[in-house]
Amino acid sequence: MMSLRNSLLCCLSLIMLVGGFALRAAGRPADGPSLKVKSTSDFEVTGDGSNPAWEKTGWTPLHKRSSQGHSYEARFKVLYSKKGIYFLMDGTDSKLTASFTQDFEDLWTEDVYEVFLWTDERYSIYFEYEISPLNYELPILVPNFGGEFLGWRPWHYDGERKIRKATAVRGGPRKSGAAIQGWSAEFFIPYEVLTPLQNVPPKPGTRWRANFYRVDHDGEKRTAWMWSRVEGRFHEYEQFGTLEFEE
Repeated sequence: MMSLRNSLLCCLSLIMLVGGFALRAAGRPADGPSLKVKSTSDFEVTGDGSNPAWEKTGWTPLHKRSSQGHSYEARFKVLYSKKGIYFLMDGTDSKLTASFTQDFEDLWTEDVYEVFLWTDERYSIYFEYEISPLNYELPILVPNFGGEFLGWRPWHYDGERKIRKATAVRGGPRKSGAAIQGWSAEFFIPYEVLTPLQNVPPKPGTRWRANFYRVDHDGEKRTAWMWSRVEGRFHEYEQFGTLEFEE
């Protein structure tokens, strides 16, 4: 078992090394928005952001990708601790469009919040996390070479490596097809699950590239929101914004 684990880590290290060469050859990524991330003690997630720790930081808005689609709003917050990084995402809505009933499904085809974490600009590999209103998740590690990418699922995904998550729905039941007024997702990504990404855990002064998205599929309309603008796919990591970790 240990030899298999070591072999997998070696393969991922090689992927990161080759990706690093490719990225350096392509030049510096484009500038984007930046956000200062405050530190916190660890706390339990509830889905609605009711823990007083969230009062330390303000909301950051997501922007619609185009003028088409629904006029809902979307926003997010971020905090970090010695063990991991916390996210709170929230948006208005009128219908809960989600039918998947297990993790690791194609959650982006329905209502979803997404976070991409590119922890080290030397390597074209990053972590993607998606969560549905029904509290199902898709956590994957993504090697990306010239726009060619495929997510890898986490191994031994339990204990200290397990993401803690919860969702909450306003104005209606947390049920597929329900009429609602909005929904939120709160989740804690431990640094353990980001192995073998580099520049982890962050320290005061550390910078990670990142992006945040929302997709809504109500009434056969697809509406997308983003923090840092991408022109094509959500996987245009060179266009990500920057998280700056504070004391």
